[in-house]
Amino acid sequence: MQRRTALIASVAWVGGAPAWPVAAQSARSLAELARRGGVLLIRHASTEAGVGDPAGFTLGQCHTQRNLSDAGRAEAKALGEWFQRQGLQPRAVLSSQWCRCQDTARIAFGQFEDWPALNSTFAGQGQHDRQLQQLRERLARLPAGSLEVWVTHQVIMTGLTSAYPATAEGFLVDRQGRLLARGMMAPDA
Repeated sequence: MQRRTALIASVAWVGGAPAWPVAAQSARSLAELARRGGVLLIRHASTEAGVGDPAGFTLGQCHTQRNLSDAGRAEAKALGEWFQRQGLQPRAVLSSQWCRCQDTARIAFGQFEDWPALNSTFAGQGQHDRQLQQLRERLARLPAGSLEVWVTHQVIMTGLTSAYPATAEGFLVDRQGRLLARGMMAPDA
């Protein structure tokens, strides 16, 4: 089975307890649910080998970071094509300030806005609790029926939903931060 078409089932956790099972969605079902509104959190596309960033990492200097691989750039392009085919037009595309997230957003959507609340908190970076609070506050203010895309990191997506995303996987969350659906936005869907 190809990675792009693989879908993963999960259980959403709210308040430290399992809330309900969230079955993996087909790409078409994910699009149908996204049309109702919410935030589609997307983990950045595939990167060069490694975990975290190299010593000497500097925000804003891509040559010091772990960046998208050729496969990741292809995934980001396919993601943008999927959005176009589905007719999904997010009211905003927000990205972590890490180059791999910015590049995913740029390739997929053309335009994006940096939002530090989406930055990685891996290995003690950032302010995890504060950033999650900022995400929850923006979610609560999201106009009903509108869709936003947030390109971020595994640690942020897991912190908000208690579920672990694959690279380039999308999590649709509602205004309360509940995980509604998850899946890969397959190029042929």
